[in-house]
Amino acid sequence: MLDSETVETVSSAPGIPAKSSPAARIGWAVLILVTLYVCYFSHLGAIGFVGPDEPRYAWIAREMAESGDWVTPRLYGKPWFEKPPLFYWGAALSFKLFGVSEAAARLPSAISALLATLALAWLALRLYGAETARWLLLLLPTTVGMIGFSHAAATDMPFGAMLTIAMVCAAVALGLIRDENSPIIPQTPWLALLLFGFFLGLAVLAKGPAAIILSGGAVFFWAAFTKRWRDAFRLLHPAAIVSFCITAFPWYILCARRNPDFFRIFIIEHNFKRYLTPEFQHIQPFWFYMPILLLALLPWTPIFAAVANDLRRSPQVESWRLSPSLLFTCLTAFTILFFSASNSKLPGYILPAIPPLGLLVSESVSLRSRRIVSGSHWIGITSGTTLFIMGAYSQFQADTMQLTPPALALVGGGLVSAVLGGLRRLSASLALGTLAVILTIHLALSGAARREIDLAVSARPAPQIAQAIWNNYSPEHSSTYKLRRSYQYSLNFYFHRELPEWSVDRVQSGWVFTSGGGSNELRRLGLRCPFIGFNRAVTVCEDLGSVSGLAGSGELQQEK
Repeated sequence: MLDSETVETVSSAPGIPAKSSPAARIGWAVLILVTLYVCYFSHLGAIGFVGPDEPRYAWIAREMAESGDWVTPRLYGKPWFEKPPLFYWGAALSFKLFGVSEAAARLPSAISALLATLALAWLALRLYGAETARWLLLLLPTTVGMIGFSHAAATDMPFGAMLTIAMVCAAVALGLIRDENSPIIPQTPWLALLLFGFFLGLAVLAKGPAAIILSGGAVFFWAAFTKRWRDAFRLLHPAAIVSFCITAFPWYILCARRNPDFFRIFIIEHNFKRYLTPEFQHIQPFWFYMPILLLALLPWTPIFAAVANDLRRSPQVESWRLSPSLLFTCLTAFTILFFSASNSKLPGYILPAIPPLGLLVSESVSLRSRRIVSGSHWIGITSGTTLFIMGAYSQFQADTMQLTPPALALVGGGLVSAVLGGLRRLSASLALGTLAVILTIHLALSGAARREIDLAVSARPAPQIAQAIWNNYSPEHSSTYKLRRSYQYSLNFYFHRELPEWSVDRVQSGWVFTSGGGSNELRRLGLRCPFIGFNRAVTVCEDLGSVSGLAGSGELQQEK
């Protein structure tokens, strides 16, 4: 069923479906649905909050839901203007519908990833045909970047997704799609312009004016290369401008009226200063985003080498300047260059480059699966080898001689995928690689493997461990000691309050959450710090002096 190269002959004309057996079509449809679900929605709450952003943004969303103030973001009761509210709104609504949890906090990112993928798949169908659309639905969701950020309670995925959808609408408005018969979105120019303004406005609500810069830069260079300036200026049509203003401006105006410091803090400090100065200490070299981009495309990074060569290889395209892929090439390149010039660099900034690059990679695969371009075997071999290396690396990181199930899925799937690639069965090779990624995600985020990952990267298990060890454990008498700020923010969220810093100079609360190194210091100061295993993000100690008056025996149960 997966060896579609023996049963299908895909037309090179966009919009004409592949000729394949009903069983093959059903098989591909099932694989696509499973891929989208597992990569974007499965195990959203398997791991506790990771990093400093997730617990802070989840706190703000929870406070919005509890207070009913949907205008001013607040962290620990104080206005927080680091980011606009789109993610907070989505997470707060998710909390109201499904309750407060990690899965609910991450749901807006998962939905955003799905919408961006479907929008690009529709564009691929109209531009290149069903084959490219199918590969996009399989390859883009299984990249490390899309999996990771779709499972993150952060602003990066909503921003990247809304910008991607806006650029899909821009492609329609610019006339890149010549076919006027769309089964999903009518090719009415004013409708495409309205949607372009709407989704660009949502992108500005997700992260700020960077959306305007990225979209404007991509369109500018596309117009410069193609000499289609008149088409580019079509995006400034009143319909697009009005739609954008109605979507983006109300919150900015209302928030500024309620908070006089809003524009100074958000625009000056968190946009201009963040970009132009090293004030926020996220200093990286100019080339920082190239390895990040290659890592984000795993396991399909080897296909990236074919993208530039294939820009003009689409059917009926003689010059790269006429390629419908050029707009998204400009979006990818300009995003990389723009953020590379910034004095503040974080991996999530580059996310808007991943979906358009996924479109280009999918077209390169489609050209080879249709045998329009030679070299299908090396894509299968290198992609399978990449999966094998990823599996071997994960096994090495597991620090155990016994082969772990996630590593086994990657190693085995990679080997078979590479062999199929060498036999020039590209479709079967990449489909099997996709299955290996899906299985790895399921195995890594369930059972004992999930527990170990949670203990290693999140502070969530620490209160549960304290409750299991001490029969008189009281969350109200908890503090922290020399914790990384990411774990401090996480514990604050889970305790629903700011935990104080423990100090030997004064009487503190009864249980102290700290790191492994911190527990060694506390043990030397006389606190009881049971050994709870290596590779733990947060450990917990008991301050015997401050808990002596608490209810309960105060005696340590058998250490676990």
